[in-house]
Parts: sequence; structure tokens; C-alpha cells
Amino acid sequence: MLIACWSPKGGSGTTVVSAALGLILAGTKGAALLVDLAGDVPAALGLPEPDGPGLSDWLAAGPEVPDDALSRLEIDAAPGLRLLAQGSAASTASGRPEALVAALAVERRPVVADCGRGDEGVALAVAAGATLSLLVLRPCYLALRRALAAPLRPSGVILVGEEGRSLGRRDVEEVLGVPVRAEVGYDPAVARAVDAGLLSRRVPRALERSLREAA
Repeated sequence: MLIACWSPKGGSGTTVVSAALGLILAGTKGAALLVDLAGDVPAALGLPEPDGPGLSDWLAAGPEVPDDALSRLEIDAAPGLRLLAQGSAASTASGRPEALVAALAVERRPVVADCGRGDEGVALAVAAGATLSLLVLRPCYLALRRALAAPLRPSGVILVGEEGRSLGRRDVEEVLGVPVRAEVGYDPAVARAVDAGLLSRRVPRALERSLREAA
């Protein structure tokens, strides 16, 4: 199973949602792979910044590099969770998107990909080819407008709540025509866990309860 988390605009919470989903699946399934196409997953998990080659280097290497070379680039992120970090190449916006999607699709472990904005290149290909394509969305008009204009339709929405917003679950479902699979409410414990580098040790309970419905 390949789960892609993406958003039409930055600052929507895709990295925290992706990391938490990876941790939850590692705990329930025994193993999971977290793929970082946006570059912020190590920081969100409280890990040292990887200094070796990663996904962007594999993408830039060309077709002569075998697909199984990806597994050699994984690093430990948490018990049962392996991380395929972004890498040192300039970006993951180009390369071999079809090869990457094919390699991730045959994984026996659940795979969660943080696709960031997911509107171009490899991130878009992974989001489009995922078993479950999850749009991480804050309930604001601008984000909803951009989601409508996005080049792909998600399988469902992870709605990240914000105080004082007039848009809600029903509005998002009516406009986008896809179900809200989980609602993540505002919780200071999540921000504290990320700021302290403790997310990889324990997912805050409210966040875990919300995302179990999505996975």
C-alpha cells in the first residue's frame, strides 16, 4: 500500500501528517517506509539531518541504477520505521518518476510519502500513482480554491482544523467531491512534540486517534 500525502499550498501540515501516519503504521503493521519528497521529515521526527545520498540522488543517477538500490539508502527513523530521505541532489522535481512509483508500489511494507505541494514532477507522479492519495488541507478559502485547481483529484482529505474558520467538513466534501477521511484538530501537544524532536518517540494521542481512521 502506497499512501501519498500532499497539499495545494505550503504550511498545511503534510510533513507532520505523513510522519505520524508512518509511525502509526510501523506500530500496527510491524514495519513501514516513510518517503521524504519535501525534505522536512527528519526535522519533524527529531532526527539528525542525513548527510548521505538519498532519494534525489537515486532519481538523478539515471536508469542504470537498479530499483533495489533504493533500499540501501534507507535509514532507521523509529522502531519498525525506515526513512528514505530526500538526499543531497538539488531537488526531487525531476528524474524517473515512473520507476520510483513502480518501486514503491511493490513494497510489502506500507509506504507513506510526504509529497509536499505535490503539484509537479516526481511528487505529482507519486501522488497520482498512490493507492491512497490524501490531500492535507486547512479549511480556508485559498487552500480550497487551489485544491480545486490542482492537477489531480485525491482519494480523500485530511482536514487540519484551525480555530475561527467558517469552512468545515461538509463544505470541503461538497466542493471537492471526495470524503474527509480524518479531521485533525488543533492540539498544542503536536507542536510541542515536533519542536522538542519527540514525535518519533510517541505520536500525541489525539493525532493518533484521528489518523488511524485515514490509514
